[in-house]
Amino acid sequence: MRILSRVLRTVPLAILLAATACATTSPTAPSEPSTPGTTTVRIMAPSRLTAAQIVAWFRGRSPQPSGTYSATVPVETLAQIFVEEGAAEGVTGDVAFVQSIVETGWFRFTGAVPASKNNFSGLGAVDSSPGDAASFPDARTGVRAQMQHLRAYADPTATTCSVPPLHNPCVDPRFDLVLPKGKATTWNQMGNGNWASASTYASSILLLFTEALGFNGLS
Repeated sequence: MRILSRVLRTVPLAILLAATACATTSPTAPSEPSTPGTTTVRIMAPSRLTAAQIVAWFRGRSPQPSGTYSATVPVETLAQIFVEEGAAEGVTGDVAFVQSIVETGWFRFTGAVPASKNNFSGLGAVDSSPGDAASFPDARTGVRAQMQHLRAYADPTATTCSVPPLHNPCVDPRFDLVLPKGKATTWNQMGNGNWASASTYASSILLLFTEALGFNGLS
């Protein structure tokens, strides 16, 4: 997947330090390494944030990112899709929304994947060929593909991109490339070759998610 290190520049240092200081560290098994300074966050779990809470944080955080929001649907609609599609596959849709912030630069789409592709997670945009990113007909299909791909990483029982085990028909063009299935059950394991090659990929997602929780009064 494409690496979007620019997201770290959008998060003020004070917020990063505060988020790291407030998070509690939980022991993890050797097979599930934890990102330093964060709790372990499972990929297959209910969302903690509602769509309204996601939008409140997205619009209310300060400073706001530069550039123009460019997704094909309003952020209120997009957040609702993430929560619904995440619930359908048992994936943390709220964290996946934050993952898409990392991948798209706050839905400004300043990288190689344009907003018109409805690809919010860099699917197919490998480092060597970012222009080969997958394209989807609408926002919901793009989010659905992201959830199915996350399930491939996190669920060893999701052996085929079909119904069952998936809740919806397969739209993830790279589902079969995740081997073995269930090789990364937590968000802390992302990066270093899981979804992205950057060693900071997991921390960039989890620090922003911690910020979103804190904005909504959650630990």
